[in-house]
Amino acid sequence: MIDFLSPDEWSALRISLIVAVYSVVACLPVAIGVAWLLARGRFFGRGVLDALAHVPLVLPPVVVGYVLLMLFGIRGPLGAFLYETFGIRLVFTTAGAVLATAVMVFPLIVRAVRLSIDALDLGLDEAARTLGAGPLDRFRTVTLPLMAPGILSGVIVAFAASLGEFGAVITFASNIPGETRTLPLAIYTAIQTPGGDAAAARLATISFVLAVAGLIASEVAARRVRRMLGRAA
Repeated sequence: MIDFLSPDEWSALRISLIVAVYSVVACLPVAIGVAWLLARGRFFGRGVLDALAHVPLVLPPVVVGYVLLMLFGIRGPLGAFLYETFGIRLVFTTAGAVLATAVMVFPLIVRAVRLSIDALDLGLDEAARTLGAGPLDRFRTVTLPLMAPGILSGVIVAFAASLGEFGAVITFASNIPGETRTLPLAIYTAIQTPGGDAAAARLATISFVLAVAGLIASEVAARRVRRMLGRAA
């Protein structure tokens, strides 16, 4: 594959994989926590939290990128604080591409995990409680293993979606070769370049293969986890 791609195209693929991995890892713990609160929590403002968790699904990605630019840009309230206090700049960096992608795929993980939690048998948790297990022990030994298929499916689907994120990344992190130019941005650049049709076709093929492989892996992994849980039971 390396010989098949030019150095710039290989760089775009490498950055895409880095951004996808880090974005999923960054938002996974928060997504699990939010999914748990939405599925089991009863508190004032739950509807607002639900809306905020899923709003990236309905907003145009460019709008999400613009909001991030206003918040985390050098002159934004959060961006200025990070830059002046810690010297951290997110806008127009790989880290910024990770942030934008994490925000976009966050609802996918929340949705998958929440559906998994909703399907849990509350009697199992109650049985563990009557046997003396505390809340943390019940979550670690009963709830979390049963949530595993949903978590795994959400992670893999979010990873596949991360590879295709375009609008939020180009708005917040720009299209910088070797820094923020991911596969979708490289495809866009190739289309805009005279004679770039062949490069666009190569990159689009790679994107398609990676997306399909991710979806197949999600289904296979979820089935294997369910079988493991069934044998354990």
